Amino acid sequence: MSKADYPYADDEFDAPAGPDVPRGVHRAPRSAWSRWWPFVVVIVLVPALAYALVTWASRDNSTNDDASGEPSSSASAPATSGSPGTSETPKSQEPSTETTSEPPASEEPTATAELGTPVVVYNAAGISGLAKSTAGELEAAGFTSVTSTNFSGTKPAASTIYYASEDLEPTAALVGQTLGIDALELSASDAGDGVSVVLVSDPNG
Repeated sequence: MSKADYPYADDEFDAPAGPDVPRGVHRAPRSAWSRWWPFVVVIVLVPALAYALVTWASRDNSTNDDASGEPSSSASAPATSGSPGTSETPKSQEPSTETTSEPPASEEPTATAELGTPVVVYNAAGISGLAKSTAGELEAAGFTSVTSTNFSGTKPAASTIYYASEDLEPTAALVGQTLGIDALELSASDAGDGVSVVLVSDPNG
């Protein structure tokens, strides 16, 4: 049947007021949400699903790094202390190569001048007061047992200092240094009990 053969007049169902109103008794009007919700689902769920897949994949790869079959650096390094076939001597048992230096042989103490040694100054120059003034020079230098007198006998060719023993040589040398006399002679007979100074001229002249 065509619309021309339809015997009834048009009513509100045959002439809808708008495009969204039903055109028949069995069709309900569609809302805007019913038309747009599939697009919203695609826009929201697809990125969320993609993010979840990426996160899961990256986490799965990070947990499988140690299971790749390659030994770790700590496990691959052999323990040298416990390796079979090698023997290491502990440092405490290694033979010492250091040589202990022996202390130097003790040296005999060097004799020093004894200012308390008896010193006799003899005047063989014939200059009055020469022995006494020379004895005063020795006392000023620190000698504590000095006497002066005139000489009798055979006098030496030059002013000479005599000492009785070898241990008195430092004392005789100090006497000569004080008076400016270089001639030293070991002679117990001429030195007496200590040191004797025979002046044949004035040491200061």
